[in-house]
Amino acid sequence: MPETGAPDTGAEAAEAWRLVYSLVLEGEAHTRLHEACRQVGLPVNLVKAMLTVGRLGQDREPPPSMRDLADHFNVDASYCTSLVDGLEANGLAERRAHPTDRRVKTVVLTDQGREVLARARALMDETPPAFLRLAPADQRRLRDLLAKVAAADSVLSAQRPSP
Repeated sequence: MPETGAPDTGAEAAEAWRLVYSLVLEGEAHTRLHEACRQVGLPVNLVKAMLTVGRLGQDREPPPSMRDLADHFNVDASYCTSLVDGLEANGLAERRAHPTDRRVKTVVLTDQGREVLARARALMDETPPAFLRLAPADQRRLRDLLAKVAAADSVLSAQRPSP
């Protein structure tokens, strides 16, 4: 609902969304992801898998299962098998039996995997120059608006732990 009371056509939201995905998929963030992958010596798919295993496994017992990864990426389980095979081949993750159901395999980052993930995140977390061109007040306003959008996102809110 627009704050001005004007009818909401969705045109401004659609334009904002196009700008966000342009920034992420085509702008400095896209370049940043590929540079981080180059610096840690891994392809994008393995870095994304590590980011997901790291996030899904954060403060979680048991760790994420292969099925959890397939569901998250909305892919066939065989694709996740190849991702985890790649992580294991690089010493970055290992499969472990689920503590209560030995038919289920969970995925856990190794110490080396956590170190590589931390390096990749540090590179990706560096603020892109385009954001630094904004005045501090605009940076705060942008942060606050994006926080509102993130809070309203149904997928992100489903992933947040309940208080």
